[in-house]
Amino acid sequence: MKILDKYIITKFLTAFFFTVVLLVSVICVIDFTEKNDDFLKHDLGAWQILTEYYLNLFPYFANLLSPITVFIAVVFVTAQLASRTEVVAMLASGISFNRFLLPYIMGSAILGALTLAMTGWLIPIANKTRVEFEKKYIKNPYRYSGRNVHFKIGPQDYAFMETYDNVNNVGYKFALETIDGRVLKRRLTAEAISWDSTKQAWHLTPQLVRTFSGEKETLKTLPPRDTTLNLFPKDFASTYRLQETLTLPELNRYINTKIARGADDTQVYLSEKYERFAYPYAMFILTVIGVIMSARKSRAGVGGQIALGFVLAFVFIIFVILSRNLAAVGSLSPLLAAWVPSIVFTLIGAVLYRVVPQ
Repeated sequence: MKILDKYIITKFLTAFFFTVVLLVSVICVIDFTEKNDDFLKHDLGAWQILTEYYLNLFPYFANLLSPITVFIAVVFVTAQLASRTEVVAMLASGISFNRFLLPYIMGSAILGALTLAMTGWLIPIANKTRVEFEKKYIKNPYRYSGRNVHFKIGPQDYAFMETYDNVNNVGYKFALETIDGRVLKRRLTAEAISWDSTKQAWHLTPQLVRTFSGEKETLKTLPPRDTTLNLFPKDFASTYRLQETLTLPELNRYINTKIARGADDTQVYLSEKYERFAYPYAMFILTVIGVIMSARKSRAGVGGQIALGFVLAFVFIIFVILSRNLAAVGSLSPLLAAWVPSIVFTLIGAVLYRVVPQ
């Protein structure tokens, strides 16, 4: 690594972390003014609010705004170099524009690796505490509202409940069916099923079991009993921001479980998974675009270039939000939705690289 590389990388990373701290601090202050009434209502102390909520909220917002902050940092640093004719001096000394890009690419690679590690493991761990805090003190108490719910709990086993009370962990009008292909082999029904936390098992009220063999049907009644099922109270718990609280291995296992059960709400979790891999690449392409746009002196000055950087960065965030919403409603595949913003800005970067004088 040359002295020039160290110089640019140091300025780039310093500007990035300064921008992150500045923007996220402002957002946290705004967030505090919005939620202060909730904090007062629950008589929460300053230390509890800081340690359980804001220290865990800070990395969440830092990652969410990373495309904005990396773009602004690149534009700010490069525009300053251009305004002091340092870029001209570098290029005049025989350095190609691609070589001038190299330290920025190295810096974005460092930030991309850090982002992947943060989103894959560290931020979800912090989000567990933050989301639990929000559910306990900010959100209204959760009540499971699903009706006539079905779960695939085995290769041929399907559970059904008409309603479920998540406060008392009791399900009503329970049925357990065994289906071989399209043929119903066995059906067990009970008026209620309740979770016994001490035994870590379900307690069934008296059951009626119907067994089918061809056209023959056999009826059998069973007394109340305990049983284990591939079904747990957490399956009926609040899913508020659940995808944000799962580390990458946990997210993969959760997605596989939902797919095995035939769930139709996997889009939001798949989008979360793919976005965690798309964000580091987005930081790379936004870095390249930022350098291309700000490497030349502008009549608008550094301020005008930074303002343009804000606009483009927010356009990227809008693309992310729109793609995420389209994936959530099933209009776009989660994989494509996660990569659409990066693909669009890659094309923009390629065009700028060709047409902008360097």
